[in-house]
Amino acid sequence: SISSPPAFRSFLIHSTYTTDTKSREENKKTIESLYRFSVDIKKIRRLKEWVLLQDTAYVKEIAGILKEMGADETAVANILERCPEAILHTPAEINSQRALWQLVCQNEKQLIKLIEQFPESFFTTEYHENQKANILFFQELGLKNNIITRFLTSAPNIFYNPVEKNKNVIETLQRNYLSLGGSHENMKTWILKLLSQNPFILLNTSTAIQENLEFLQKNGFTDPEVLQLLSKLKGFIFQLTSTTMQESMLFSKNVFQCSDQELKQLVLKCPALLYYSVPVLEERLEGLLKEGISVAQIRETPMVLELTTQIVQYRIKKLAALGYDIKSGTLESLNGTKKDFEVSYGKIQSKKERPIFNPVAPIHIED
Repeated sequence: SISSPPAFRSFLIHSTYTTDTKSREENKKTIESLYRFSVDIKKIRRLKEWVLLQDTAYVKEIAGILKEMGADETAVANILERCPEAILHTPAEINSQRALWQLVCQNEKQLIKLIEQFPESFFTTEYHENQKANILFFQELGLKNNIITRFLTSAPNIFYNPVEKNKNVIETLQRNYLSLGGSHENMKTWILKLLSQNPFILLNTSTAIQENLEFLQKNGFTDPEVLQLLSKLKGFIFQLTSTTMQESMLFSKNVFQCSDQELKQLVLKCPALLYYSVPVLEERLEGLLKEGISVAQIRETPMVLELTTQIVQYRIKKLAALGYDIKSGTLESLNGTKKDFEVSYGKIQSKKERPIFNPVAPIHIED
């Protein structure tokens, strides 16, 4: 996974404190303070016992700050149970973090709600200066505050980068967007949309971005087509390598027995052929073939490979209950999001239930 899991962020904090859990005793004062706030000590012992071994903790102070922001006693207890390392930060550090997040939160009510949902993100204070510089940079770039708060909670590690690194990635994207035929007028909208859809793009290096774009061009994709793929894949293409993309394309070429030009059209129609690894494509293809679907049908509607085998099986079963034979029909009815499928399913269902009208049948009218 590109994003840093909470466990890893916890380890970063843990590593600055003691790692010797056997020879140390729990801090009785800390435990008493946590009990006072109805915190489940057993839960902390099970998950992050090391927090209880530290000589200094700020239970009362951190709980006080949370209450100032509007958290009730239950919320305070839940926050400290989920992120007990919060009590190892000084009140000054937490107040600085509070002021920082207020730059993008509407009010403290929204802030405390975010802390309740994502305590790990809020209490990671080691990168405070980078976080501040990046928030200001994103605001300057034109990102709305609600998008930035989403980044802070769901993609916090993009704020740990020095702001110069993030600026460099954005400049690389802007430069390539223009060189691929994008217009100056649309560039800002394109960049903001790309970032909103996939903030993890900022964890890539400028070199990796350049290499992947060059790979597509070397494989015969025109500039407008590369731009189309970038938009369709929401920037996830930069998380791939030229090797994995090459392997996926070769696999698809062998399966569908097509020329390079035909393969290119299939990829443009279904970028998943480029994005998913060979084992994933192989598993999904096998799942479809087991259901009696032919390779020719899949080639006609390759987007079906974007769905997991479980989703495909579920949808085929639902359609079969209506008497729809997927083997002889089109795969279009399987495609799309859950909402798309429900619309297709509804149409087939209503068509089945509708009585057949015979325009030449006699109408019986009583005298």
